[in-house]
Amino acid sequence: MYGLTGGKLPLVGVGGIASGADAYAKIRAGASLVQFYSALVYAGPALVLAIRRDLAALLRRDGFASLSDAVGADHR
Repeated sequence: MYGLTGGKLPLVGVGGIASGADAYAKIRAGASLVQFYSALVYAGPALVLAIRRDLAALLRRDGFASLSDAVGADHR
């Protein structure tokens, strides 16, 4: 969808997000937001901090200065 819209529409990544790596994959695919409701129910509020920590590490690893820089990276 990101490719079809040229990144002009905000996309929400949903489904199967239970880790920072899962969220990062959706973001690199073009999602500017991610929703992880089901995983939050099972893992609890600590999941938010874990995903934030993991995302920060993945962004640093790949040389992105911000999360918005990574949105749609797999299509560039």
